[in-house]
Amino acid sequence: MLDGIDFDVAEGSIFSLLGPNGAGKTTTVNVLATLLKADAGTVHVAGHDVATATKQVRAAIGVTGQFAAVDELLSGRENLQMMADLKRVRSGEVVTRLLERFDLVESADKMASTYSGGMRRKLDLAMTLVGNPRIIFLDEPTTGLDPRSRRTMWGIVRELVADGTTIFLTTQYLDEADELADQIAVLSDGKLVAEGSAEELKRLIPGGHVRLRFTDQAAYRSAASALRDVTTDDDTLSVQIPSDGTQRELRSILDWLDSVGIEADELTVHTPDLDDVFLTLTERTSKEAISQ
Repeated sequence: MLDGIDFDVAEGSIFSLLGPNGAGKTTTVNVLATLLKADAGTVHVAGHDVATATKQVRAAIGVTGQFAAVDELLSGRENLQMMADLKRVRSGEVVTRLLERFDLVESADKMASTYSGGMRRKLDLAMTLVGNPRIIFLDEPTTGLDPRSRRTMWGIVRELVADGTTIFLTTQYLDEADELADQIAVLSDGKLVAEGSAEELKRLIPGGHVRLRFTDQAAYRSAASALRDVTTDDDTLSVQIPSDGTQRELRSILDWLDSVGIEADELTVHTPDLDDVFLTLTERTSKEAISQ
C-alpha cells in the first residue's frame, strides 16, 4: 500500500525508484500505467490525468515488466508484428528497424522459446517501443540477466534517453540506479523516504573515512597514538579516519603524515555508496514502523 508519495519526473531523463521487496514499486508503476486505480490523490503522466484521460496516457507510454512478456510460440519477428497490429502501426518498416536496433536480425525468425534471457529482454523492450512511446516504464528490467546482458540493456536505455524518451526505472540493483539514473527516489513500506541524485543521497549518510594501512609496527603505533577520533585495527595495522573524502581533507592528512615523518604503505578512501543509503534509510523506516 502506498502512503502519500509525491514526486515529479523530468522529461527526457531517467528516474529510478528503489525499494526492498514489498515496498510498493510495482504498485506505483501500475498506478502510473493506468493498470491500477489510486484510492486518493492525483496522478499525471505525459500531461494527462490517469483517472480521466486513460486512453491518452496509454497512447504515450510503454511498459516492460519484471518478466519478458513475449509469446514463446511465435518468432521474434512475429512477436513484433503482433504488437504492431495491436497498436495499428504499419509493421514492415517498424519491425525491421527494431530488429536491427536490438541486434535480433539473425534470430528474427527463430521461436522466442529458443532465445536466451538477454535476448527475450531485448525483444520485450523492442515490443514496448512499437508506436514510439514518450515514456517507458521499466519494472526491474534486468532481473535474472548475466552481467554482460545487463550492460547491454544499460546501453539501450541510454540510447533511448538520448533520443528524448523518458525512462521510469524500478530496480533492486543499486549499481544500476547509480549508473543510469538522473534522479532517484527510495521507497520503503509505501513511503517515499528520500529523493535526489545519487551523489545527493550519498551525502545524507555518514560513514566516510580514510584508511591508512601500515606494514611497520612502529609507524602504525605512532599514527594511532598521534591521531584523535580514529578507529584502529591491530590485526591489520590500519587506522581509520573520519572524512568526507574531499581533496582538501586528503591533502591535510598527507601533509600531517609528512610533518611528523610517518609513512603509510596504503591509503584508501571510502565514501558511502547507494548500498549504505538504501540499507540505512529502509532499516530506519522499518524500525519507526515497528515502534509505532
